[in-house]
Amino acid sequence: MSDGTELTRGLADRLAADGHLRSPRWRRAVLDTPRHEFLRGGFFQRVDGDGTTGWSPVMPTDPAWLPATYADESLVTQIAGTVVPGDLHGRIHRPPTSSSTMPGLVVRMLEELHVEDGMRVLEIGTGTGYSTALLCHRLGDGLVTSIDIDEGVSVRARNALGATGHTPRLLVGDGLAGDPDGGPYDRIVATCGVLEVPLAWLAQVRPGGRILVTVGGWMYASELALLTVDGEGGAHGRLLGGQVSFMQARPHLPPPLGVLPDLAAGEERETPVGADSLDDWTTRFVAQLAAPRTQRIRVASEGGKEVEVLLDADAGSWATLRRDGARWIVSQGGEDRLWDTVEDHVTRWRRTGSPDLDDFRITVAPDGQTITWPT
Repeated sequence: MSDGTELTRGLADRLAADGHLRSPRWRRAVLDTPRHEFLRGGFFQRVDGDGTTGWSPVMPTDPAWLPATYADESLVTQIAGTVVPGDLHGRIHRPPTSSSTMPGLVVRMLEELHVEDGMRVLEIGTGTGYSTALLCHRLGDGLVTSIDIDEGVSVRARNALGATGHTPRLLVGDGLAGDPDGGPYDRIVATCGVLEVPLAWLAQVRPGGRILVTVGGWMYASELALLTVDGEGGAHGRLLGGQVSFMQARPHLPPPLGVLPDLAAGEERETPVGADSLDDWTTRFVAQLAAPRTQRIRVASEGGKEVEVLLDADAGSWATLRRDGARWIVSQGGEDRLWDTVEDHVTRWRRTGSPDLDDFRITVAPDGQTITWPT
């Protein structure tokens, strides 16, 4: 191993101490896979100021680069779909579009897959290739296929994998379609978030095989879901908890907001569920189950006070929430009463004792996806 030997050992020890790294085979994979080799192109560090979030590059020539690659943190490797660290001098104010996932989450997911020798795995979202390399170490290159929608990302991953001695099957394409020509697989693991688990994945996994993916919505509360394929067109399983977040698969990203509707034209009433409840991750996830394609933004009212806005642009429905003393007032407009649905969902969840997300169950069937909590 190269100059990251001690840092790699330190990372493995931290992941074990935090309970993420539990088995000897995966520990060996971490020890033998230098993470910095997958970040040779640098990464972006977050820089906040003036009310905006910016990103500045950190390259291998920077003394901070090597130790940072062994922190248990996600490191952004692409901005705005095309910009990589080597393209930039200074700062960029655009959204991240690719990253190296925090090692603790990568290892936790690999442990949760419960792979066995001889199993074939399809990875959705190659990214830097670090998690792909861990899979190759555990199973062998010939049993691992990874797909990424971005050709540039895939090429950089291929180079890094080659530098560490791995040659898995790498594909460029829409990961939501999976790999129909390469199945059946024993496991599918996704390093991107989805609104709904694609039925195409279920068709590509053997009966009894597993799918591990992050499910969520456009209010950005998401959780890992571990499903077992039943061989009859469906799958069932549970959420694992832990407030896990991935960048969403690009076809599942929300549309641009565009021009807001006339927020003064709604019907008002008092609501027992205030906008502040959405600051809680679990409550927001429950609200999102009722309205997965609803975006949450804050705007300034004419009086200068901040108003919470929920908007389903496709359905043309919206709601605003504002505080009036100790009360919360909701105003709604459009085709449906968006907040009525959210309020009902959150209220029913609270009446059952507000169960934690790792008690939730998920079912995927040809007629759709359902996520429920115990009653």
